[in-house]
Amino acid sequence: MRVNVTVNGEARQADDVWEGESLLYLLRERLGLPGSKNACEQGECGSCTVYLDGTPVCACLVAAGQAEGREVRTVEGLAEGDRLDPVQQSFVDAGAVQCGFCTPGLVVAAHDLLNRVPNPSDEEIREALAGNLCRCTGYEKILDAVRAAAR
Repeated sequence: MRVNVTVNGEARQADDVWEGESLLYLLRERLGLPGSKNACEQGECGSCTVYLDGTPVCACLVAAGQAEGREVRTVEGLAEGDRLDPVQQSFVDAGAVQCGFCTPGLVVAAHDLLNRVPNPSDEEIREALAGNLCRCTGYEKILDAVRAAAR
């Protein structure tokens, strides 16, 4: 099947998409956007989080065909040209990036939180990031990054 989707503001098309293909595979392998990571393929880790019509979803759980005619925004789409989004920059500045596998999903989740709650409490930050697993950082630098982005 053919899938037509708007990704990061650009109309994109993929042909020969098979019915069991995930949005994550479509983004990474067919459209060349490797930012969202393929970690668990079960929606448990959050590494593949993207916006679908403005709502964060685990791209590994969304069939590529479900994105037909819809808007997807990936971690790459948060930046404006060479200028990182404030959330992306705060992750770099706070040292919240280690291996990088969890980072794209955490950045999208934090971005979504700050769009909804501009000055979140630590409890709100923890709740918003609860679906994202990190095996390297111990989370404190991640919390620091979200706090900094909120400022």
